[in-house]
Amino acid sequence: MSLDLSADVASLTEQLVNISSVSHDEQQIADAVEAALLSLPHLTVTRRGHTVVARTDLGLGERVVIAGHLDTVPLNANLPARLEEGILHGLGSCDMKGGDAVMLKLARDVTEPLRDLTFIFYEAEEVDSVHNGLRKLTVSDPDLVEADFAILMEPSNAAIEAGCQGTMRVDVRTTGERSHSARSWKGVNAIHLAGPVLARLSDYVAREPEIDGLTYHEGLNATGIRGGVAGNVIPDECVVEVNFRFAPDRSEDDAEAFVRDFFEGYDVTVTDMAAGALPGLDRPAAKAFVDAVGGEPQPKFGWTDVAQFTKLGIPAVNFGPGDPMFAHKQDEHVPIEHIERCERILKDWLTGESA
Repeated sequence: MSLDLSADVASLTEQLVNISSVSHDEQQIADAVEAALLSLPHLTVTRRGHTVVARTDLGLGERVVIAGHLDTVPLNANLPARLEEGILHGLGSCDMKGGDAVMLKLARDVTEPLRDLTFIFYEAEEVDSVHNGLRKLTVSDPDLVEADFAILMEPSNAAIEAGCQGTMRVDVRTTGERSHSARSWKGVNAIHLAGPVLARLSDYVAREPEIDGLTYHEGLNATGIRGGVAGNVIPDECVVEVNFRFAPDRSEDDAEAFVRDFFEGYDVTVTDMAAGALPGLDRPAAKAFVDAVGGEPQPKFGWTDVAQFTKLGIPAVNFGPGDPMFAHKQDEHVPIEHIERCERILKDWLTGESA
């Protein structure tokens, strides 16, 4: 499938939404994005797996990275896209093909920017971080990620959301003893032993630290539970899957120490971890972009790849169309006005028309 970059940004978003790209199945959309970018002579295009990078090389004094992921969560009876009263509905419309469309339009139209540009369209953001295309790129081709400032087109209501919270997944395991359920007193039911684990989670009080004038909100929640052998067997193991969303003033070590202390007395195994990112709004490049966008920056509660840039010492913000509350929902949608606003603000900022 080919993409028409001459179409308006709303139509381009609809084109992207109608290319199914569930995580690990991004080849078709990556092929389409790569082909579209290769048609633009002012850009140098590089592909790694299903991650596509396009760069200007004008020798300007600064470089800005604008990045967005191509994958979506699984289909939930929400394709194809449909446009109703200025709202585009469909899987990935909010998270984050509206942002990808803005990037493609900028890549086509901004041929004489004030700063050199790098556009990164990457794979596998919605799954475990080991698969993340941006993370892989920082390892395989760190020169392609180098920049003075980065903008991640994650949905943020077409306003700036600064930093991001970290995320950690753990398995909290209880161990019992198997027996026949007809003689349950001969065993120890591991699922029953998990009750106090759930009680601790129910009693958890979230921490809400203020960082650089922004208030973050932590969360510790059971997201799954597994156990059981057969309908007539007392289970000898139960695992409660827990997700900890931690404020960016905690390091990964701090977060792990907190969780292990919280579940003291239980077997805790860390299964996934990604650090958060401090707001960094005092950095000159970030401050200049905040001034251009206007309004009051907000904290980003979810984890985003601004953390990848922060790890590299590159100040970064989230700025993209769509309300993040609708990401991953069946009725996922994005206002056309958001997409157009992001395109206009970024184009003006990159060309100096807003000066």
